[in-house]
Amino acid sequence: MKKPPENPVKTPDFSGLSATELLSVVAGLQQQLVEKETEIQKRNDVLEQRNQTVKQRDQYIQLLEELLRWKRIQQFAASSEKSAHQHHLFDEAELEAEIDARRDQLPDDMEEADAPREKRKARHRGFSEHLLRERIELTLTDAEKAGASKVFFTKVKEELQFIPAQLKVREIWQEKAVFIEQGEERIVAAQRPVHPLGKCIATTSLLAYIITAKYADGLPLYRLENIFKRHGHEISRTNMAHWVIRLEQVFKPLINLMREVQNSSDYLQADETRIQVLKEDGKTAQSDKWMWVTRGGPPDHPSVLFEYDPSRAGSVPVRLLDDFSGILQADGYSGYGRVCTENNITRIGCWDHARRKFVEASKAAKPKGKGKQAKLSKADMALSYINKLYVIEREIKDLSVAERYRIRQELSLAKLNELKAWLEANVTRVLKDSLTRKAMEYTLNQWPTLVGYCERGDLQISNVLAENAIRPFALGRKAWLFADTPQGARASATCYSLIETAKANQLEPAAYIQHVLEHIAEAETVEALEQLLPWNVSMDKTPKKVAQYD
Repeated sequence: MKKPPENPVKTPDFSGLSATELLSVVAGLQQQLVEKETEIQKRNDVLEQRNQTVKQRDQYIQLLEELLRWKRIQQFAASSEKSAHQHHLFDEAELEAEIDARRDQLPDDMEEADAPREKRKARHRGFSEHLLRERIELTLTDAEKAGASKVFFTKVKEELQFIPAQLKVREIWQEKAVFIEQGEERIVAAQRPVHPLGKCIATTSLLAYIITAKYADGLPLYRLENIFKRHGHEISRTNMAHWVIRLEQVFKPLINLMREVQNSSDYLQADETRIQVLKEDGKTAQSDKWMWVTRGGPPDHPSVLFEYDPSRAGSVPVRLLDDFSGILQADGYSGYGRVCTENNITRIGCWDHARRKFVEASKAAKPKGKGKQAKLSKADMALSYINKLYVIEREIKDLSVAERYRIRQELSLAKLNELKAWLEANVTRVLKDSLTRKAMEYTLNQWPTLVGYCERGDLQISNVLAENAIRPFALGRKAWLFADTPQGARASATCYSLIETAKANQLEPAAYIQHVLEHIAEAETVEALEQLLPWNVSMDKTPKKVAQYD
């Protein structure tokens, strides 16, 4: 026999109730049911709210952890932009084979200048033939070679010698002649050379060395002061700074000519970077001021021009690009928008900036697995698409402009469309405000400008030429840290312009600057100034050899 439950549920007895009483009981039960449902709903709402709070807190923790990983990477890790998974993100061989197939379609009658160049040969051992050479002969004594049937020399060794710099005092003596005319003396003096700074104790070679040492080699003036002291004469950093600032006005007409030539072209690259200037009116010493850089010009007249301005406002590129109306390549900074609108400039973007954001996101991503078991993040996948674009550019860099344009239209645009489709499909699947989400949103927002490089064969995929030109400034800034005055910052901009423009034209910077200093004081016309532009200078681009021998 089944045992009854210990606490049986008692069923209410409604048999003795009237219909009205039953309806009242039912209404009461329904009211209790509604109240219970309301209470349950409130509890569910509270639970949902708590779940949302926990979810938001978890997301916030993820963002903080990502930010912490990125800050640690910035402080302690190497600055290389290579991805840890880069070697297996995609098959480069397959893509290169596709590009080679396009190369096979080149016409047979293509000119030699348009054909792809051969790969760079391995570097030979030994010293450059452009170095100064001195022949040292080790001879036999007369007794040692007495009776010899023949005497000859053989080269047994080459050595590299360093000739230390030295300071030399040049005493300028001026010859004067006295004539007696009508009982009065008339003195005629030999013509003195014109110095760009007038009465100055520094020769043009010394000024050129100071400029090159600081702005090309990154040596602060206080180090130069110690170097000169070791060489035998102390030159104060104050004097050197004063000379450089005064030379800014001397070089200004030449820089203006370079700006005119640069803006007459149809393709420029622009970038800007921070500089600290201590005594800028209306700004604190710690506030950001800016060094603007533009690179471009006609293909055979390249120039790199630096310009200091305490502002990063859109009015600065409007002033610098006043008469430019071609294609401007820059990052996503909105300050270039105004000049593009006013001058009808076509703007294209920089894939280096977009790629860099994904590299940062990839490095800061939480690692999932190790070795071959590591799971690729969304940032790694984006990099795999972007790297394909760079492989194409590496393979076609030596082709003609027309061929680069054709391959970009056939290959690059297809890869770009794949990347855009992937970004649009995955952008909402990534945590908002994460580095990966920001990188994806930046790329999609900049998409119309990022695909612009495919419209011509002579355009670059990135702003790398301007960034390479700005790198010596960034390295030098780590050594000299700041400029004291706006005049010093403008002088620095002028010196960097001369040095980087000389390098862009394959001129040795120190030799070019000395050449300019030796002739600019006598250049009183525009035609004379134009002869000092680096592409017009008739000077050797490499040192001469002083001795030749077989």
